[in-house]
Amino acid sequence: VFPIIFDDQNRILLAHRTDRDMWNLPGGRVESHESPWQAVVREVKEEIDVAVTVLRLVSVHIRMEENHLSFAFECRIISGEIQTSPEADQVKYFALSAIPLNTALGHVLHIQDAFSPSLGPILSIREGKSSIELQKDGTLEYEVKKILEA
Repeated sequence: VFPIIFDDQNRILLAHRTDRDMWNLPGGRVESHESPWQAVVREVKEEIDVAVTVLRLVSVHIRMEENHLSFAFECRIISGEIQTSPEADQVKYFALSAIPLNTALGHVLHIQDAFSPSLGPILSIREGKSSIELQKDGTLEYEVKKILEA
């Protein structure tokens, strides 16, 4: 589960991971007996120390080969000051045109979905290599750039 958090200039909040040189939407896994929308609120608090409210479901992506569902929710910060954490050593807002090329590919797709004129959530099947695999083989930046330029 991942939040799409906009600032007043329509920029997206991203966190830089501490375990690899990659930006992503702050978020994580749904725990047992927790809904995806409860999980995103908890994960944002754990990772960047702010409380959010969920505004809408933006998109759901599935990676069949990994049996992995990914939810993105548009959220608004309701209290707290953005902080770094053991999981995020930097947290910054980025304009869509300035998203770092070392951003997790699935997260770039969720961000793109947030700017879609769709009236409802976007549902998609994502195929291909994971962001970690793309980063290892040196093609992550190319794939992110291709999406952002589309």
